[in-house]
Amino acid sequence: MRKFFRKARALLLVYYAYMLEYRAELLLWVLSGSLPLILMGIWVEAAEGGSFGMSPLDFARYFIAAFVVRQVTVVWVIWEFEKQVVQGTLSPLLLQPLDPGWHHLASHISERLARLPFVLILVVLFFVLYPQSFWLPSFGTVLLFLLAVMLAFMLRFLIQYTLAMFSFWLERATALEQIWFLFFLFLSGIVAPLEVFPPQLREFVLWTPFPYILYFPAALLVGLPVNLGRGFLAMLGWCVIFFILNRWLWRRGLKRYSGMGA
Repeated sequence: MRKFFRKARALLLVYYAYMLEYRAELLLWVLSGSLPLILMGIWVEAAEGGSFGMSPLDFARYFIAAFVVRQVTVVWVIWEFEKQVVQGTLSPLLLQPLDPGWHHLASHISERLARLPFVLILVVLFFVLYPQSFWLPSFGTVLLFLLAVMLAFMLRFLIQYTLAMFSFWLERATALEQIWFLFFLFLSGIVAPLEVFPPQLREFVLWTPFPYILYFPAALLVGLPVNLGRGFLAMLGWCVIFFILNRWLWRRGLKRYSGMGA
């Protein structure tokens, strides 16, 4: 166990130092994930003259929470893995006594730490410009939110890393991510909270992994009604499903891999 933590610490420190070299780009990456803030203005304005079951204040709080969750759960592993397979740079990683997935996971976690100051600045700026939307969740809610958002990140990472495995068979596995993202965009809660969905559609969506990547943690933080037991069990269940599928595709994909040096 001590050896595992030493390796994890070394990987995190290396990738954190690497991410700090791109501080200017990190700010652009943070801003590129500000779609929830843009949509917030639309829904707040719509709620002023319509009945959606949520007040303008509820929409404002939900979308700032969605912005935070989006910053934590953004993943790009499929682009890195596809490049490694196509260019053959996966081969040196296969010679190491460490699964290449740990390198990708460490780089993502380190990037979260480097991104954090920019996210906090934007959140503070939001509350300065819109002070009536400020609220303080309870300590228990914060703990549940942290657990939910960490599971949401793991689920998002496992889904995209599983799609990345198709790089062994396809030259452009990123096309699968683009198709998947279309469903994610409309069913995860980025465009609108699930409260405005028709009841039948909402129930169907809750059986998919999409709302648990963004809607569930955001709704939990702002106090919207959510089923905690169902939510956490669904997240764990989908994580297990995609982990098993990922390992199966990894073993089969390695048999087809013919990168330079493999």
